[in-house]
Amino acid sequence: MVFEELTKNIIKCAMEVHSALGPGLLEHSYKECLFYKLQKEGMRVEKEKALPLVFEGVTLNCGYRIDLLVEDKIVIELKSVKKIEDIHLAQILTYMKLGKYTVGLIINFNVLSLKDGIKRVVN
Repeated sequence: MVFEELTKNIIKCAMEVHSALGPGLLEHSYKECLFYKLQKEGMRVEKEKALPLVFEGVTLNCGYRIDLLVEDKIVIELKSVKKIEDIHLAQILTYMKLGKYTVGLIINFNVLSLKDGIKRVVN
């Protein structure tokens, strides 16, 4: 699948999860449900993918973890916050840089309408 088709399918699944659960739950709950839904739709998804940091040629495990990685292409950072802040954008950009990914989605489930909680990021 190409990036546009993948992001469209991811957003569709996220909207179905949000429609079923609504806002107000913990981030972990949405992550588990979206992980299940994406797999059910036939997408290859990794949850809590470790992302090492390479510094001066040494690979260091600093505890960075991508919430969801779809098809080894799209980084998904899930939130359940009042609003997406600049620090959330910085976080996903860091993950994308470290993993050499070009497309990411920040999905904030703590909104009345999920379309207001989605930010597509291209690096």
